[in-house]
Amino acid sequence: MDVKRLAELLAELLTRTGPAAPLLLFLAAFIEYLFPPFPGDLLVVLGAWYATHGALSWPLTFAAVTAGAVLGAAVDWRVGRWLGARLGERAAAGRLDSTQVARFEAAYRRWGGLLLVANRFLPGIRAFFFVAAGASGIPLWKVLLFGGVSAAIWNGLLLAAGAFLARNQEELVDLVGRYNTAAMALLAAGVAVGLAYLWRKRRARR
Repeated sequence: MDVKRLAELLAELLTRTGPAAPLLLFLAAFIEYLFPPFPGDLLVVLGAWYATHGALSWPLTFAAVTAGAVLGAAVDWRVGRWLGARLGERAAAGRLDSTQVARFEAAYRRWGGLLLVANRFLPGIRAFFFVAAGASGIPLWKVLLFGGVSAAIWNGLLLAAGAFLARNQEELVDLVGRYNTAAMALLAAGVAVGLAYLWRKRRARR
Protein backbone atom coordinates (compact mmCIF):
# COMPACT_ATOMS: atom_id res chain seq x y z
CA MET A 1 0.00 0.00 0.00
CA ASP A 2 1.42 3.40 -0.95
CA VAL A 3 1.63 6.37 1.38
CA LYS A 4 -1.21 8.29 -0.27
CA ARG A 5 -3.62 5.38 0.08
CA LEU A 6 -2.60 4.90 3.69
CA ALA A 7 -3.12 8.60 4.31
CA GLU A 8 -6.62 8.37 2.86
CA LEU A 9 -7.49 5.47 5.16
CA LEU A 10 -6.09 7.22 8.20
CA ALA A 11 -7.91 10.43 7.30
CA GLU A 12 -11.18 8.51 7.10
CA LEU A 13 -10.43 6.89 10.46
CA LEU A 14 -9.79 10.27 12.07
CA THR A 15 -13.00 11.65 10.58
CA ARG A 16 -15.07 8.75 11.89
CA THR A 17 -13.69 8.88 15.42
CA GLY A 18 -15.02 12.41 15.88
CA PRO A 19 -14.54 13.64 19.48
CA ALA A 20 -12.34 10.61 20.21
CA ALA A 21 -9.82 11.60 17.50
CA PRO A 22 -7.35 13.17 20.00
CA LEU A 23 -7.30 9.84 21.88
CA LEU A 24 -6.48 8.10 18.60
CA LEU A 25 -3.62 10.55 18.01
CA PHE A 26 -2.38 9.97 21.56
CA LEU A 27 -2.32 6.22 20.99
CA ALA A 28 -0.60 6.65 17.61
CA ALA A 29 2.20 8.73 19.10
CA PHE A 30 2.54 6.23 21.97
CA ILE A 31 2.55 3.06 19.83
CA GLU A 32 5.20 4.48 17.49
CA TYR A 33 7.70 4.39 20.36
CA LEU A 34 6.92 0.73 21.05
CA PHE A 35 6.67 -0.41 17.43
CA PRO A 36 8.73 1.98 15.22
CA PRO A 37 7.30 0.73 11.87
CA PHE A 38 3.87 1.99 12.99
CA PRO A 39 2.99 5.14 10.94
CA GLY A 40 2.51 7.38 13.97
CA ASP A 41 3.92 10.44 12.25
CA LEU A 42 1.44 10.05 9.42
CA LEU A 43 -1.49 10.08 11.84
CA VAL A 44 -0.01 13.08 13.65
CA VAL A 45 0.41 14.90 10.32
CA LEU A 46 -3.24 14.30 9.46
CA GLY A 47 -4.23 15.38 12.94
CA ALA A 48 -2.20 18.55 12.39
CA TRP A 49 -4.16 19.25 9.23
CA TYR A 50 -7.52 18.83 10.93
CA ALA A 51 -6.39 20.83 13.95
CA THR A 52 -5.23 23.79 11.89
CA HIS A 53 -8.40 23.78 9.80
CA GLY A 54 -10.89 23.75 12.62
CA ALA A 55 -11.99 20.10 12.67
CA LEU A 56 -10.03 19.35 15.85
CA SER A 57 -8.97 21.44 18.82
CA TRP A 58 -5.43 22.71 18.22
CA PRO A 59 -4.41 22.69 21.94
CA LEU A 60 -6.01 19.28 22.52
CA THR A 61 -4.32 17.79 19.45
CA PHE A 62 -0.95 19.21 20.49
CA ALA A 63 -1.35 17.94 24.06
CA ALA A 64 -2.49 14.48 22.90
CA VAL A 65 0.39 13.76 20.54
CA THR A 66 2.98 15.22 22.92
CA ALA A 67 1.67 13.22 25.88
CA GLY A 68 1.63 10.05 23.77
CA ALA A 69 5.27 10.56 22.82
CA VAL A 70 6.30 11.20 26.43
CA LEU A 71 4.49 8.10 27.68
CA GLY A 72 6.09 6.00 24.94
CA ALA A 73 9.49 7.38 25.92
CA ALA A 74 8.87 6.38 29.55
CA VAL A 75 8.01 2.80 28.55
CA ASP A 76 11.14 2.59 26.37
CA TRP A 77 13.21 3.89 29.29
CA ARG A 78 11.78 1.17 31.52
CA VAL A 79 12.68 -1.46 28.92
CA GLY A 80 16.18 -0.01 28.85
CA ARG A 81 16.48 -0.25 32.63
CA TRP A 82 15.57 -3.92 32.47
CA LEU A 83 18.02 -4.49 29.62
CA GLY A 84 20.76 -2.59 31.44
CA ALA A 85 20.35 -4.81 34.50
CA ARG A 86 20.65 -7.92 32.33
CA LEU A 87 23.78 -6.55 30.64
CA GLY A 88 25.25 -5.74 34.04
CA GLU A 89 24.65 -9.31 35.20
CA ARG A 90 26.27 -10.73 32.06
CA ALA A 91 29.26 -8.41 32.46
CA ALA A 92 29.67 -9.43 36.10
CA ALA A 93 29.57 -13.09 35.07
CA GLY A 94 32.28 -12.49 32.47
CA ARG A 95 30.03 -13.11 29.47
CA LEU A 96 30.41 -9.49 28.33
CA ASP A 97 33.34 -7.10 28.37
CA SER A 98 32.59 -5.00 31.46
CA THR A 99 34.99 -2.29 30.28
CA GLN A 100 33.09 -1.78 27.04
CA VAL A 101 29.74 -1.78 28.85
CA ALA A 102 30.99 0.86 31.29
CA ARG A 103 32.46 2.92 28.44
CA PHE A 104 29.14 2.89 26.57
CA GLU A 105 27.20 3.92 29.68
CA ALA A 106 29.58 6.76 30.43
CA ALA A 107 29.50 8.02 26.84
CA TYR A 108 25.71 7.90 26.66
CA ARG A 109 25.31 9.68 29.99
CA ARG A 110 27.53 12.41 28.59
CA TRP A 111 26.03 12.79 25.10
CA GLY A 112 22.67 11.04 25.33
CA GLY A 113 20.83 14.23 26.25
CA LEU A 114 21.54 15.65 22.79
CA LEU A 115 20.17 12.50 21.13
CA LEU A 116 17.03 12.64 23.27
CA VAL A 117 16.40 16.25 22.31
CA ALA A 118 16.88 15.36 18.63
CA ASN A 119 14.92 12.09 18.75
CA ARG A 120 11.66 13.32 17.20
CA PHE A 121 13.55 14.60 14.17
CA LEU A 122 15.12 11.19 13.46
CA PRO A 123 12.49 8.83 12.04
CA GLY A 124 12.62 5.10 12.60
CA ILE A 125 15.17 5.00 15.44
CA ARG A 126 13.62 7.28 18.08
CA ALA A 127 12.71 4.49 20.49
CA PHE A 128 16.27 3.17 20.67
CA PHE A 129 17.56 6.43 22.17
CA PHE A 130 15.27 6.00 25.17
CA VAL A 131 16.09 2.32 25.58
CA ALA A 132 19.78 3.27 25.61
CA ALA A 133 19.04 6.03 28.12
CA GLY A 134 17.46 3.53 30.48
CA ALA A 135 20.27 1.02 30.00
CA SER A 136 22.94 3.64 30.72
CA GLY A 137 21.23 4.92 33.88
CA ILE A 138 20.08 8.38 32.78
CA PRO A 139 17.37 9.46 35.30
CA LEU A 140 13.76 9.21 34.17
CA TRP A 141 13.02 12.88 34.90
CA LYS A 142 15.80 13.95 32.56
CA VAL A 143 14.63 11.55 29.85
CA LEU A 144 11.05 12.85 30.08
CA LEU A 145 12.23 16.46 30.07
CA PHE A 146 14.42 16.09 26.98
CA GLY A 147 11.94 13.82 25.23
CA GLY A 148 9.06 16.16 26.03
CA VAL A 149 10.91 19.18 24.67
CA SER A 150 11.73 17.31 21.46
CA ALA A 151 8.14 16.10 21.02
CA ALA A 152 6.72 19.56 21.71
CA ILE A 153 8.98 21.22 19.14
CA TRP A 154 8.30 18.56 16.49
CA ASN A 155 4.55 18.58 17.02
CA GLY A 156 4.49 22.36 17.00
CA LEU A 157 6.31 22.34 13.66
CA LEU A 158 3.86 19.81 12.23
CA LEU A 159 0.91 21.91 13.31
CA ALA A 160 2.55 25.02 11.88
CA ALA A 161 3.21 23.20 8.61
CA GLY A 162 -0.44 22.20 8.46
CA ALA A 163 -1.47 25.80 9.00
CA PHE A 164 0.95 27.70 6.77
CA LEU A 165 2.81 25.45 4.31
CA ALA A 166 0.35 22.94 2.89
CA ARG A 167 -2.76 23.70 0.86
CA ASN A 168 -4.19 20.21 1.39
CA GLN A 169 -3.58 16.92 3.19
CA GLU A 170 -1.65 15.45 0.27
CA GLU A 171 0.86 18.31 0.27
CA LEU A 172 1.39 17.98 4.01
CA VAL A 173 1.91 14.21 3.85
CA ASP A 174 4.30 14.65 0.90
CA LEU A 175 6.23 17.36 2.76
CA VAL A 176 6.78 15.17 5.81
CA GLY A 177 7.56 12.15 3.61
CA ARG A 178 10.30 14.09 1.83
CA TYR A 179 11.70 15.22 5.18
CA ASN A 180 11.77 11.64 6.49
CA THR A 181 13.56 10.45 3.35
CA ALA A 182 16.16 13.19 3.64
CA ALA A 183 16.60 12.56 7.38
CA MET A 184 17.12 8.83 6.84
CA ALA A 185 19.65 9.52 4.08
CA LEU A 186 21.62 11.88 6.32
CA LEU A 187 21.43 9.40 9.18
CA ALA A 188 22.73 6.58 6.97
CA ALA A 189 25.56 8.82 5.79
CA GLY A 190 26.42 9.69 9.38
CA VAL A 191 26.50 6.04 10.38
CA ALA A 192 28.71 5.21 7.41
CA VAL A 193 31.14 7.99 8.32
CA GLY A 194 31.17 6.86 11.95
CA LEU A 195 31.87 3.24 11.03
CA ALA A 196 34.63 4.30 8.65
CA TYR A 197 36.20 6.40 11.40
CA LEU A 198 36.09 3.51 13.89
CA TRP A 199 37.55 1.13 11.31
CA ARG A 200 40.46 3.45 10.55
CA LYS A 201 41.05 4.02 14.27
CA ARG A 202 41.14 0.29 15.00
CA ARG A 203 43.39 -0.34 12.01
CA ALA A 204 45.79 2.36 13.18
CA ARG A 205 45.99 0.72 16.62
CA ARG A 206 46.86 -2.61 15.04
